[in-house]
Amino acid sequence: MKLIVHLPSLEISCVTLLLVSLFSTPTRSEITSLDSGNIDDTLNNADVAMVNFYADWCRFSQMLHPIFEEASNVVREQFPTMKEVVFAKVDCDQHSDIAQRYRISKYPTLKLFRNGLMMKREYRGQRSVSAIADFIKQQKVDPVQEMHSLDELKTLDRSKRNIIGFFEEKESDTYKTFERAGNILRDDCVFLAAFGTISKPERFSGDNVIYKPPGENTPDMVFLGSLTNFDLMYAWTQDKCVPLVREITFENGEELTEEGLPFLILFHMKEDTESLEKFQHEVARQLISEKGTINFLHADCDKFRHPLLHIQKTPADCPVIAIDSFRHMYVFPEFSDLTVPGKLKQFVLDLHSGKLHREFHHGPDPTDITPGQEKAEVASSPPESSFQKLAPSETRYTILNRGRDEL
Repeated sequence: MKLIVHLPSLEISCVTLLLVSLFSTPTRSEITSLDSGNIDDTLNNADVAMVNFYADWCRFSQMLHPIFEEASNVVREQFPTMKEVVFAKVDCDQHSDIAQRYRISKYPTLKLFRNGLMMKREYRGQRSVSAIADFIKQQKVDPVQEMHSLDELKTLDRSKRNIIGFFEEKESDTYKTFERAGNILRDDCVFLAAFGTISKPERFSGDNVIYKPPGENTPDMVFLGSLTNFDLMYAWTQDKCVPLVREITFENGEELTEEGLPFLILFHMKEDTESLEKFQHEVARQLISEKGTINFLHADCDKFRHPLLHIQKTPADCPVIAIDSFRHMYVFPEFSDLTVPGKLKQFVLDLHSGKLHREFHHGPDPTDITPGQEKAEVASSPPESSFQKLAPSETRYTILNRGRDEL
């Protein structure tokens, strides 16, 4: 005997809608809330992580929340595990220690992490679901190009920095270490690898990694450390991939200012490679110990005419060396003094000690005046910083100036 139940049409309609809703509504992706207790484990165990640093009082942060969550949903369809991709958020008011650790001064700020390390190039693209999702998917593209013949070495782009690994097996621990370093430094170097019989001619005594610097005739450099020690591999590849003296452009200017370090800049004509090589050599010789306290940069005189005007120079005066402290700009007296032992280093040390600032306002320090020499009158208004104007971003709210209305 069959039991037949007659439901009113309205009830059937409601049940149908409920079932459709249950099976058709996409699952909302949970954005991981980070705090001091879970941030390191969460980021270290993810190949790629996108972190939204926000403040609840910021309306632009509020506007980004649903966009960020939906982008996470889109990415999660392709990369479902947190080992592959993590979308996370930090409430900077509640966790000011984390905000300070990552130098967050604008809301919302989207930072990219690879294997737990924060990338200098934060996300600056369009704040839309598709743009953010596409950006993250691009980060999951294999950072290492596989070579299928050693003949490919003959056609390398020698204007770029190339790190090349020769491995017996792709599943080896040595390759995994190499791949991890490549994932972090993919924006700075080209990573290539060959395996098995193809790589055998280059594996004289086991797996091998080399660096091919820019330039057709520059010699290769071989990694001599343990290929399974990630810290050694990363330190070596970072040293090779990130030049000591970087070029500043209008495209990367804001990123460099946000590193928070003053600039030591060589302004030179683009075709004047000789002056650049001299500057690079002296920075490496005199100032390697100052790495981490100041950014060593070079800039195209034609493109950066405005900063030159701030120090009463023109492209005709190039090459010119100057420091921008983000408060004032200070000019190195003579480019020809660049090779005088210790001269460039003293210029930087005088910045750190405050001597450059004092002398601009009050003239030479008494100890620098020879007996009988009168104290010279010095202008009390040093040139203002020029590169500081590259920050803050026009697309975010800055806590440095809450009077501006930014997204």
